[in-house]
This record gives sequence, C-alpha cells and structure tokens, in this order.
Amino acid sequence: MKYSMSEIAALTGGQIIGQASAQFSELMTDSRSLCSLPAETLFVALKGPHKDGHAFLNDLIQKKVSNFIVSRLPESTEGANFILVKDTLLAFQQLAAYHRQRFQYPVLAITGSNGKTVVKEWLYQLLNDRYNIVRSPKSYNSQVGVPLSVWQMNSESALGVFEAGISRPGEMMRLAEIIQPSIGIFTNIGDAHQENFKDLESKIKEKIKLFESAELIVYSEKQKQVADLMRKTYPDKKHVTWGYSPSCTLQITEVVQSDSSTIIRGMVNGEHASIEIPASDSASCDNACLLWALLLQLGLNTDDINQRMSLLQPVAMRLEIIEGINACSIINDGYNSDLSSLVVALEAMARQHQHQKQTLILSDLLQNNPNEASLYSEVAKLLKNYKVSRLIGIGTAMERNKDLFVSGFCDQCEFYPNTEAFLRQLSKTNFRNETILLKGSRDFTFELISDALQKKTHRTVLKISMEALEHNLNYFRSFLKMETKVMVMVKAFSYGSGSHEIASFLQQKGVDYLGVAVADEGVDLRKAGVSLPIIVMNPEMQSFRNMIEYRLEPEIFNENGLRFFGETVHEMGFENYPVHIKLDTGMHRLGFEEPELERLIGWLKNNRNIKVSTIFSHLATSDEMSKDDFTRNQIEKFTRMSQKVMDDLNYPINRHLLNSAGIERFSESQFEMVRLGIGLYGVSAYQQDQVKSISSLETKILQIRDVKQSDTVGYGRRGILERDSRIAVIPIGYADGLSRGLSRGVGRVWVKGQFAPIVGNICMDMCMIDVTDIDVTEGDEVEIFGEHNSILHLAEQLSTIPYEVLTSVSQRVKRIYVEEYQ
Repeated sequence: MKYSMSEIAALTGGQIIGQASAQFSELMTDSRSLCSLPAETLFVALKGPHKDGHAFLNDLIQKKVSNFIVSRLPESTEGANFILVKDTLLAFQQLAAYHRQRFQYPVLAITGSNGKTVVKEWLYQLLNDRYNIVRSPKSYNSQVGVPLSVWQMNSESALGVFEAGISRPGEMMRLAEIIQPSIGIFTNIGDAHQENFKDLESKIKEKIKLFESAELIVYSEKQKQVADLMRKTYPDKKHVTWGYSPSCTLQITEVVQSDSSTIIRGMVNGEHASIEIPASDSASCDNACLLWALLLQLGLNTDDINQRMSLLQPVAMRLEIIEGINACSIINDGYNSDLSSLVVALEAMARQHQHQKQTLILSDLLQNNPNEASLYSEVAKLLKNYKVSRLIGIGTAMERNKDLFVSGFCDQCEFYPNTEAFLRQLSKTNFRNETILLKGSRDFTFELISDALQKKTHRTVLKISMEALEHNLNYFRSFLKMETKVMVMVKAFSYGSGSHEIASFLQQKGVDYLGVAVADEGVDLRKAGVSLPIIVMNPEMQSFRNMIEYRLEPEIFNENGLRFFGETVHEMGFENYPVHIKLDTGMHRLGFEEPELERLIGWLKNNRNIKVSTIFSHLATSDEMSKDDFTRNQIEKFTRMSQKVMDDLNYPINRHLLNSAGIERFSESQFEMVRLGIGLYGVSAYQQDQVKSISSLETKILQIRDVKQSDTVGYGRRGILERDSRIAVIPIGYADGLSRGLSRGVGRVWVKGQFAPIVGNICMDMCMIDVTDIDVTEGDEVEIFGEHNSILHLAEQLSTIPYEVLTSVSQRVKRIYVEEYQ
C-alpha cells in the first residue's frame, strides 16, 4: 500500500521540503536495516536515549533513500523529500494509526506485566490455520515497536494480534489510538516498571486504557483488583473471565500437573470440559486458561481447542548460555530483574542437568515494593524451591535482607554492596563444575562478571540462536503426522554448534531420539544429564561395554557386530537391549543387504539378549531432484525389506528412512520416525527461505593500518595491493575453521553493512581484510558467516557443502547460546 508525502504531511501537520507527490510503501526507523526499495522507503528519524536518527540522514541519502520524516533538516536536502515536524515519534505513531484505519478485520490487543509475547505466539500457533494472522514481531510492544507492528497490516490478513507495553503514565493512550483493538486481552499484573507509578491501581488503570475501543475483554478473575477495575471502567463491554469462581465465563475446577504436561478441567456453559497442554509451569497454565476462554468466544468447541492446545510449542527465551571457567556453564540473563523474570531464569537453570551444583549471582530486584522484607522472603522461597546450591547477592537491598537467605535458604551465601566489590575479591578457583546463573538488572553491569567467568577470551565467537533452532525444528515437524517420532542428529559436536547445550535444548522440545556418531559423544551427553534415547551410528566393538554402561543404543550393520554385541549384552546380564538395524538399500556404505535378511531374522528370533527398536536406511540422493527415481527405488526397497523383518519378528518396530531433505520432499514415506540432521541447523535442500540460519561466526577488528600501493600483505607476499589501502586485521584463522581456500580475495566478510574481501593468505590465528571503502574502527564487529554472509555462499566459494563449513569451526571458538524470553 502506497502513501504520498503530501497525504502524510497533511495528517501530521508537517511541512514538505521536496516533491509532495513522492510516494512510499516501505517504512524504516533503523538506519542499519537493509532497504530493498530505497526510492519507495520512508525513514523516520527518531531520537533515542543513545542515538539520534538525524545523524544518519546523509548516509541514507547516499544510499538512495528518498523520503524522510525529520524534526530538523540535514545540511543538504538535494535528492530527497522531507516532512518536517516537531515530534518525529508522534508523527510516526500518527502514520501507523492512519494505516490501521484502512483495515476492518478483527484486531486483538494484549497487555499486562508478563506473558504478552507468550500469549501472542501461542495464539498464533492456535489459530494460524484458520486465519492469515499479522502479529507483533518478537516483543515489539513499545512506543516504537507497536507502530512498526501495525505497519505490517495488509489486505491479505484476516486477524491482527499486537502486544502493548508501557513503563510510565500517559503512554497507553498513544498505543490504543494506533492499535484500535476490537478484542482486548489482559495477561496479569505484576511489579515490572512499577517505579513510575504511585501504586498498582494507577498502573492497572493506565494499562486498561488500551481497551477503550474494544467490544470484548478477556482477563482473569484471579486478580481481583484487575477484575474490579475492568468492570468499573467498562460496564458496557462484554467481559469474558476465567478463574475458580462459578461466576466466571470459564470456571477452572482442577489443575493436574506432571513433569511435562498439565491437564486443566473446567466448566463451560454448565458442562464439564478439559484441555491438556505440554507444559507444567504455573505461568503456562494461566496463559492456557486465558486463551481457552478467548477461543470459546471465537466459536471453537472444547474438543477442537484441546487438540490445538496439545500441539503448543514453548516460546523461546532470551538469555545466553556460555562455557565458563573450570568446567562451569554460565547462564547470562541481564535483561531485567524482577520476581517474575527471576522465576523464568531459575526454570532455565533447572533445565541444565550437566552440573549438580547450581549457583545464583543475583542483584537487587529493581521494582517498587513497599514491603522489602516480603519481596526478598519470596526470593528466598524460590531459591529453596529450585534447589539453588549457593547464592551470591549483589546490592544494598540484598545485603539488608541477607538474614532471610541465611536462615531461610542455606549457609552458602555471600553478599556484596555492588558488582565492583564482588569482582575485587573474585577468585576463579571458587567456581568449579557448576551452573552459574547471572541474574541482574542492567544497572549492575553483570557483563563484567560474565567476562570474568567465561572460559575463553578469544574475540571470535560462534553465536547459536535457540529461537532459530526451534523454528527449524517446528518447520520440519510441519511435514509430519502428529504420531511420527523425530530423531535429531547431534553428531560431530552438533554439526559444530555444541554438544550437551543443543541436546539438552532438544530434550526440552520433545524430540524422541538423538543420534551421535561414536560412543564417546553419547557418553558425554549422558554425563551432562541428557536422558533421551541415544543411537550410536558408527559403534566400534571395543566400545560396546561402555555403551551399555551409559545406556547407549548401537546401530547394527553386519553379522559380526550383531553377534559380538549380543554376547556383550549377555555377559553383562541384560535382556531385550535395544538395537537399531541398518539396511543397505542402495547407498552401499553400511548395512545388511537383502540376501542376508533370512540369517539376520533367524538370529534375532533365537536371541533374547537384544531387541530391535528401529530399522533404518540412508537415502543417497534425496536432495537431488534429477535422481528422484533412484530415491523412490530406495524407498520401495526399504519398505519391502523392513516389512519382512517386522513380519517375522512379530513385535512393534519403528522405521526411519527420511533425512532432512527427505522430510521436505518425500514426507509421504515418513514411516514411524524421521531423522533430522543438517536441516535443523538451517540448511534446506528444498525451501531455504523457510529455515533460519542458527549460527553466526563473529569476530572483531584488532588493528587497522594504511598500506601503500604495490606493497604486500601476509605470508608469501601473496596479497599484492593495487591501490593505497586500509587493511584491518581480524583474530580468526584456519585454526579457528576459516579455510585457507578463502585466501586472496576468494572469501569476504561483512563489516558495517558492506562486504570486505580477504587479503593475502589466511594465517593460523588471524587474517587481513580490505576496508578501504568502509568507515570502520578498531573493535568493530565482523561477520564471517551469518545473517548477511550466508553459510551457503561460503560453502559455494569453497566448492564444498555447508556440513563441512559448520563442522570445521574449531572448539577453541567460544559458543554462545542465545535464547529469548519475555
């Protein structure tokens, strides 16, 4: 949808400088964003606490961006069109509200202290098959985030779902005018951002201003103050409530929690009903009840709702998991510090099973609570409930209330007035083989503690997005039936992404099996607390005893291995030990061939020591369309061979044949299980735009120097300069996994929005890049591969496959695991 500059100038009361007839269809507030249609883009120059968008106007004009909303003009206005206003943020919001008015379909607005993003994302999961939904990206719920979200509305959508968050009085009316919701959803009320409100009631009143245009409001009767103010403020609207009282629209009668799921029973229109969700924490239960009540109003029956709820996937969190000193793991969560976010962080720590000891380094909770002792008593109870082994409290409030922790929690407590005092006495020998959760407000600069406790100080890091990992897992699951099991390959250090960190995450997400290459990889996962069934794909006979000791399950691909493993199981006193039978259907690497099946079946029938858990084979060309006939022949052969084994053994056996490309291209042959490998890590042979790259290899510029034309750079004088150049040195080399094949201009890296070629030969620990045409300084970030320089492109440059690039990243490169939460 296009708008003219004159149209927006009239809307905002702004003055036009340039062509009034100029039109735009794209919107940008971040100068770093890539602009595909610069001539049709409007840049809004917003003033933030740290940056002013006006500082980037000249640069954007040079990049051919044509249209701007500004509160002051640049020195030269040539080649661009401007709307000059007093307040660019207000003008931006007015533009978004104007855009919103173009669409008549229902819009849901979500507010509350916590859970907004989870409710939004779950609502999308529940309804995306019924509606084309436009929703807030991530947690875009601020004065800038909401208009950016609403700008996404288009005529193809049928439902809008937007979050709205505030931190001070007077903000919500602006957001309400932008969203103009027809349905309002209130999650809960808590202490987050309480510091700018005189009391809880004033904050509730501000938040519920969002619902002035709504016809229907959904909320919980559990929070009496919220319910009372809702009814008092909006007596003429339709109120849909959930809670434990018979007067609620949805009355909850029983909540039955297990380790991984919850059954919620209730009364709907006088009849008993229930749902089951794949989560067991109280926040998820509350969110599910809220959505249950809403979905009933949208016309779904409880059976349909229950089926949809059972398929809900967790919403990823935002925190970093980093390898620490002395075999420690660090969970770095400095996003905010209040009671609700502490619970989320503690739950994240509880999911890490690789260490028995769990240490929490916690700052003062920056929230307005008149009863400080009561607040920190709640904190002490949480630490006891989550079995935290040691507490290190930082801040004056933590010190004032230390007796609550010492008496009500445990004796392993230390307290410091500030971060600096803790760092002055820090002895790294005090931390060993433990999980360390850093939970502090930004004001406490916990990044200094994180730096001190990290194992590696190498400036080159591999960042792994758990949100992208989960997205890819769900994408491949979308090809499968609900009952089809998923095995995920985590061999070769999870394709270079990490071992127990990835495996633990997959365990949380409900995969059924993990696959490793060798027994040692499986043993490491067991020692890290991973309990899923683990298949060893390339077992060696000398490792069989170790495998049995650690409950690892071998691939069996020949008669010698079958007999030797059976004897080992018998000697160790086991029966019916699970094994996985490999069939050769045409790849001719490993596996039993068809003439060998009779002997295989006879042996299996006569030996009770082992039991076949799965039968599988490998597709050789599932990613090559020109060889689909061969793939179909493999599928037919596998079907025939596996069915013969199953018929003769006469007990249930799972089969798996499809790899990542097979899942996408031959999903009709998914059998009882599939084997997901490279696709999980962001490489698709079928629809690359549907998966997300999970990894970005990043480093920083060490030094910049000017080098004259005809001089040379690097070993062997292979980097001959054809002009006077600026050369930057970055700390990554072939020992880190940057192939020497990318030397001398073959490879390139991404710096400050541009590509910079590699100059000369790549060294063991560093390489040089040409930044002559790029405005860079020492310390600037450099992307080797990631969002801008794709791993697929890098593999093409090296005439190899992405597998090799990923697995080549050295283990000396620090891995940082990034999760997202609200």
